[in-house]
Amino acid sequence: MFSHVMVGVNDLEASKKFYDAVLGTLGVGPGVANRNRYFYRSPSGTFGITTPIDGEAACHGNGSTIGFTVDSAEQGDAFHAAGVANGGTTCEDAPGFREAPAGKLYLAYLRDPDGNKLCALHRPAA
Repeated sequence: MFSHVMVGVNDLEASKKFYDAVLGTLGVGPGVANRNRYFYRSPSGTFGITTPIDGEAACHGNGSTIGFTVDSAEQGDAFHAAGVANGGTTCEDAPGFREAPAGKLYLAYLRDPDGNKLCALHRPAA
């Protein structure tokens, strides 16, 4: 359904450091520069960071969350730890398993340096 997700950032290099670390835990290579943007490509899609083209400050979407699939709780823990170690902040409940109407889920939430909310999600086999 989606070709890519792009988020606005205010400090492009600080955000690149954050996303290189976080997405690196998912096996995604470092961001590839394209003017005032970096792109992270994987077989399942593209994620990008950019300073706003209109010159205004970037801001996060209140109520927005960008979810990344992880293969295990351990990979989700690594995703979360890499984010916190590289300028992100933890949010929501601590990383871990939760019961949901659709079954058990592993979730790890954090915010990037600009406040964009991210989630690592793992659905264990039933």
